[in-house]
Amino acid sequence: MTSRYSGLFPLTFVLLWSTGFIGARLGLPHAQPLTFLLIRYVAVIGFMLAVAVVTKASWPRTGAQWFHIGVAGLLLHCIYLGGVFIAIFRGLPAGVTSLVVGVQPLLTAVGAGWLLGEIVLVRQWAGLALGLVGVSLVVFGKTGTAFGIDALVPAICALTGITAGTLYQKRFCQPFDWRTGAVAQFLPTALVTWLVALATEDFRVQWTGDFIFALGWLVLVLSIGAVSLLNWLIRHSAAVNMASLFYLVPPFTALFAWILFGDTFSVVGLFGMAITVFGVYLARR
Repeated sequence: MTSRYSGLFPLTFVLLWSTGFIGARLGLPHAQPLTFLLIRYVAVIGFMLAVAVVTKASWPRTGAQWFHIGVAGLLLHCIYLGGVFIAIFRGLPAGVTSLVVGVQPLLTAVGAGWLLGEIVLVRQWAGLALGLVGVSLVVFGKTGTAFGIDALVPAICALTGITAGTLYQKRFCQPFDWRTGAVAQFLPTALVTWLVALATEDFRVQWTGDFIFALGWLVLVLSIGAVSLLNWLIRHSAAVNMASLFYLVPPFTALFAWILFGDTFSVVGLFGMAITVFGVYLARR
């Protein structure tokens, strides 16, 4: 069953992951960033723990497995998501945030050769370069909102986290069950997020309809659906092939923002989307 539909997993992942920036934009006006994420993590842990117990899923068997899965979770969720949410909360436009994080495929290509011994072909380098150009065109003209270095730094931290997390999980994590693996990843993530939030926030939340919808969407669709696909793709794809998919996130984020919020979507943006798709095709072919 999985092999029959696995060809749809990359596109499905891109579509789901792209909505994360939309969910953050919808929910962050009603809660502080780390408080928002902490509630999200606790909900994911509770849900996936129940699923794992009911379905009798297999748990990591050694302390080393727990450790490596936990470290990957800290990098992929705590640092990446924390950086993205703090950047947007501090005024960095979602498009600019996705552009900063969009450098990840190039950094992953460098790390894949160095840490994983993967060979990156000239055609793939060309595709990665084209993808970055296309992503830049997609968000071109969306930088009118003023922002400071305090908003940019968390986005750079997010870029570091998603790149290091992808390489770390590919290198050190043995195959693990997606249900218990989610619990193992989000437990240390929730703990660290709670400690940082305890020192920097006062846990204020406005339980509006928008916030509840955004929270539910990010828990069920992103943290369970998209993250499970991400773990599958990391396990079954070359690091460069998997990372190149992140180039498609900003174009689809811009498309969703155009549909849902009426954001402008220029001819240059459409041209950039076409270049991005072609670049990803070269990198993954």
